[in-house]
Amino acid sequence: MRLIQLSDCHLYADPMARSRRGLPARQLEAVIAAVDLDRPDLVMVTGDIAQDESEGAYRLATERLAALDCPWFWLPGNHDDLALMSAEREVLAEVDAGAWRVLKLNTQIPGEASGRVGEDALAALDQRLGQELRPTVIVMHHPPMVVGSAWIDALGLEDADDFWDVVGRYPQVKMVLCGHVHQAFHGTRALPEGQVEVYACPATSDQFLPGSDEFAVDEASRPGYRVVDLKRGGEWLTWVERVEL
Repeated sequence: MRLIQLSDCHLYADPMARSRRGLPARQLEAVIAAVDLDRPDLVMVTGDIAQDESEGAYRLATERLAALDCPWFWLPGNHDDLALMSAEREVLAEVDAGAWRVLKLNTQIPGEASGRVGEDALAALDQRLGQELRPTVIVMHHPPMVVGSAWIDALGLEDADDFWDVVGRYPQVKMVLCGHVHQAFHGTRALPEGQVEVYACPATSDQFLPGSDEFAVDEASRPGYRVVDLKRGGEWLTWVERVEL
């Protein structure tokens, strides 16, 4: 089962609108073309679909993502309007990935850049994880650990400790895929029942400079995506691909 992660598209309703470093719609189109060549079984888009929170941005996203030759799914980031996003395409809570299970969390705090799962969603996650023992991927927008960029870490997941308290009870959780950071990232969280790997991927829009204390765009880096090959028995392989524009 090949899962590919896209993130942080930051689209405008106008496909010719510019970001700091390029045209987000054109970059997304190029990334999708590259993704399709990797023959994914499913694609997960981990938030910040829109920059201007407009109906047109979500319509443009679905038009571009429709070019994929596989099912695709999304969840909101801090820049998204969940109502407009859901009206364009349903935001599902879970995706069947064969031998694996993919659980999605909404970490958005409306009007805020930082994120939170919240008590009710954590209780629901606890219940859902108790229902099955299949190897599990949790997908969310905000990273549940520091990534080494001070300004991003200040805008991370506010209830990360509570999240890990829940996840730590379930050894079938193997990894977390997150967005928000606009860069490739890999970290490990040691837990009583084992360890969980945390991965982020490059944005399809602008890239952020790793290790920066203050906001900085990585002008030398390219858009990209993460490939995750989910294997039976809870094993996997993952890597990042970059896309030439």
